[in-house]
Amino acid sequence: MSRRTPPPPTHVTPAISPPSARRRAHRWERPTGDVDDPFAWMIDVDDPELIDYLEAENRYAESWFEPHTPTIDAIFDEIRSRVQETDQSTPVFNGGWWYVGSTVEGEDYPRHHRGRTFETATEMLLLDENVEADRVGATDYFDLGAFDASHDHTMFAWSTDITGDERYDLRIRHFDSAGAVSGTFVDLDDHVADVANAGTAWSADGRWLFYVRADDQERPFQVWRHEIGRAAGDDTLVFQEDDERFFVEIGETRSDAWILIHCGSKTSAEVRLIPSASPLDEAVVVRPRADGVEYQIDDWGDRLVMVTNDGGAEDFCVHTAWSHHDWTVPSSWTELIAHRPGRRIIGVEPFQNHLVVYEWSDAQPRLRLLFRDGSERLLDVDNEPHDVNLSANPEWTSTTLRFSTQSMTTPTTLYDEDLVTGERTLLRRIPTPNVDVDAYVASRMWATSADGTSVPVDIVRHVDTPLDGTAPGCLYGYGSYEASMPPWFSVARLSLLDRGTVWALAHPRGGGELGRRWYLDGKLEHKQHTFDDMIASAEHLVTAGVVASDRLAIRGGSAGGLLVGACTTQRPELFASVVAEVPFVDIVNTMSDPTLPLTVTEWEEWGDPRSEPFASAMLAYSPYDNTVAADYPAVYVTAGLHDPRVSVHEPAKWVARLREVNTSGRPTVMHTEMGAGHGGPTGRYDAWRDEARTLAFLLATT
Repeated sequence: MSRRTPPPPTHVTPAISPPSARRRAHRWERPTGDVDDPFAWMIDVDDPELIDYLEAENRYAESWFEPHTPTIDAIFDEIRSRVQETDQSTPVFNGGWWYVGSTVEGEDYPRHHRGRTFETATEMLLLDENVEADRVGATDYFDLGAFDASHDHTMFAWSTDITGDERYDLRIRHFDSAGAVSGTFVDLDDHVADVANAGTAWSADGRWLFYVRADDQERPFQVWRHEIGRAAGDDTLVFQEDDERFFVEIGETRSDAWILIHCGSKTSAEVRLIPSASPLDEAVVVRPRADGVEYQIDDWGDRLVMVTNDGGAEDFCVHTAWSHHDWTVPSSWTELIAHRPGRRIIGVEPFQNHLVVYEWSDAQPRLRLLFRDGSERLLDVDNEPHDVNLSANPEWTSTTLRFSTQSMTTPTTLYDEDLVTGERTLLRRIPTPNVDVDAYVASRMWATSADGTSVPVDIVRHVDTPLDGTAPGCLYGYGSYEASMPPWFSVARLSLLDRGTVWALAHPRGGGELGRRWYLDGKLEHKQHTFDDMIASAEHLVTAGVVASDRLAIRGGSAGGLLVGACTTQRPELFASVVAEVPFVDIVNTMSDPTLPLTVTEWEEWGDPRSEPFASAMLAYSPYDNTVAADYPAVYVTAGLHDPRVSVHEPAKWVARLREVNTSGRPTVMHTEMGAGHGGPTGRYDAWRDEARTLAFLLATT
């Protein structure tokens, strides 16, 4: 029996009227001319009037969604029915233990275990996130940041954030040093507050732990060394990055021989190394930073490995230095993998006898194996638009590679591959009860952008959904920071597909799917290409008969919220509905204020609008500045009160302005998580209901 395209939406008038934000006189001075901004006051999150306004918006959102409660409940139940709620991951061998995670029906967060054998991997409970969330009273938000074992696996550094502001508390959990499987542990008195989620690293003897702090602009900028058993006030500052363009991260090389401090801006990098066995040594710079030169470092046992764009390698190459003592000498580095235009090397993972190269080619991710004898081969995966990733491979000496694949029609699937024999073993496919994956089909299309550039678009639908120009559709995009967006499987998305919606994933310029040039052509003064590509993708879905011309939605979050916001203001007639999650829509004002979190570090991505040419370029596409009287689509906006990445004032201001100038009569709805940050609710049941509400909005407005 063929499926019918669902009928057009019917709008239900909510029980209460939408709130109006009060105007306060404010004028911005800009190179392009002064502008009035009556909602500039919303930048003050401590202003009681802002809290009142956000709560009023939430009440209106609840009123708007109330008639759609049956749909929300149905979708929530569908999502839940497709998840095996009591489940456990495939055990991973590391340091003499088998580690595994588990979930239990009715619990929001996972548990973490280990055991001495594969079969007994759940025998020792290491940490139960549900217990810890209850202990600290985390009712709305709980995020486990670090969970990092010492080299002898007797201690774990673990950190938590309970507000969403990305400021973590770091603690040390110590287990029976005799290795008993009883799970007996003690949380040491060691407690470090206000830690950034930018990595941790242990010394080889487990006496010292390195961590990172952020500055007032939320930029990770300091590396500290903590001695186990001492007060945090005695910790030592190891490194401080004063250039506000650079973020600091810390970790360990794959071999565990080195502690690694990585400083990176959007266009350059600098790495320092400290021997894990000599943690008090001064960090040594591998290569001094240079404008436009990016690099990453890892250890291949007898040499260092560098992934870099040096020497004009736009899509990156791989170099090695045979002696660890010669890395600071440029001539000691030799080419291992040559640059090939269009094959973007993202990174490498060294093992004792091979390297795994993660790269993008032809808008698809892939894994390539390089062996010590110089031979290499690609990991064979499906041709359907897909994702492929390394899974947990902690053992340096392993000759078995664990990796995962997924697509829009296939759940995440885990494999082990013997690198000697080539034999591949299917370990696990994420269970999806009540799902017939054969009922869905995915494919790739190519749209033509305004300047003639071909843009890849991946689509998925139910096999019975007709491609005759009558189906509703949802187009998702991001297109910034060179972030490549591989297709992924979603049990929630199936609720749209089962109701006849076609879902599409655009890959606009500004991402990295087609190499570094794809990114460069969608940033700074070329940012309009990102919006042109998204608009072209939407138009192609319509002209190709994939979706109806009046039933297309767009969705994106954060920088993807900027994308959908710009498309909305530039082509409001093209879309029936918009979902903008924590959207970065007040870009000119935010990027003009270096005192705001992350602004200075972002200038290399967006430009500095305090001067030309970026003042005019950014003003031309800024959603907030270009929201003028027009017939706008239905708009659903989300925000987080504690969001350190996109401050709540940006979506709040945009919604206030939309309300004043929207002449279409379609709804503008905003919901703010008052106890969370950038990522929304963290408990899985709250997250499922949150997604059910978003999908209900799309169904009601397309």
